[in-house]
Amino acid sequence: MGDLPKQPFDDNLLVGFDTADDAGVYRLRDDLALVQTLDFFTPIVDDPFDYGRIAALNSINDVWAMGGKPITAMAITCFPKKGVDFAILGEIMRGGLDVLTKNGVVLLGGHSVDNQQIMFGYSVTGVIDPRKVATNAGARVGDTVILTKPIGTGIISTGIKFAKADPSVAATSIETMLLSGRDAAAAMCEFGVRGATDVTGFGLLGHAWELACASNVTIEIDSARVPLLPGALGLARAGLLTSGDKTNREYVGDDVETAPHVSKELQSLLYDPQTAGGLLVLIAPEHADALLSRLREAYHHAAIIGRVIERGSRSLVVS
Repeated sequence: MGDLPKQPFDDNLLVGFDTADDAGVYRLRDDLALVQTLDFFTPIVDDPFDYGRIAALNSINDVWAMGGKPITAMAITCFPKKGVDFAILGEIMRGGLDVLTKNGVVLLGGHSVDNQQIMFGYSVTGVIDPRKVATNAGARVGDTVILTKPIGTGIISTGIKFAKADPSVAATSIETMLLSGRDAAAAMCEFGVRGATDVTGFGLLGHAWELACASNVTIEIDSARVPLLPGALGLARAGLLTSGDKTNREYVGDDVETAPHVSKELQSLLYDPQTAGGLLVLIAPEHADALLSRLREAYHHAAIIGRVIERGSRSLVVS
């Protein structure tokens, strides 16, 4: 995006691509704005119905991460004309529609492309009060950092791909991915959260880094407090890493300071790309315990994992 020419100024564009936010926000009137996003990816589980459900939640989460209400979606499908049973595509789309329907999101249509690599997802539009948008630029010094769901889905998906993940580990990972961000969005609105993001392809540290950069602060992460999916650390020790382990490290570069005691396996989990991951929510410390209690009604593993401090020599400090 950095090489694109600057857009003509439009003061109704409240959130664009310059702060690496989850979605764009465009104001229609003083009390109403559109939230728009798009996401699709290759299969990460064996069951096509589950793949469709996870893809739908992964797309909708971008709207929830800003405190918005998703209302419509358009499907994006890449599927081969030959060699793969079309019943599989039907199951994928049925899974996605199941999630859309349960969350009050109307499917308007979509677009498909003949492609050997299967990919699926949605473009989602939501609405939000433009005065109540949570963004990457909303972190404030002193804020407490809360993560709503455990991490490790990328590594576990690699384990599933190579038949190295125990069935119970795979099942827990899928269950976690299928836990929507809807209740977190409601809690964010209830507590007036202004700094948040969802944790997806750039991993926990990549998305925390975007928050820190957009807000011109440093975020401290206590690695021991980060919730992990069962079995993920063992799969990391076995070397079942995604390509994102490397690319996400390159993404943040040397702008992260990591304590020597943080093991290489745990570091891999912190950089692990997530699918339909949790929300990273920032809140003033005096409200942190109350928000955490509210979040734990739906997200049993939600945890306080860090804090925001004055901008230092690094955007992230991992202890």
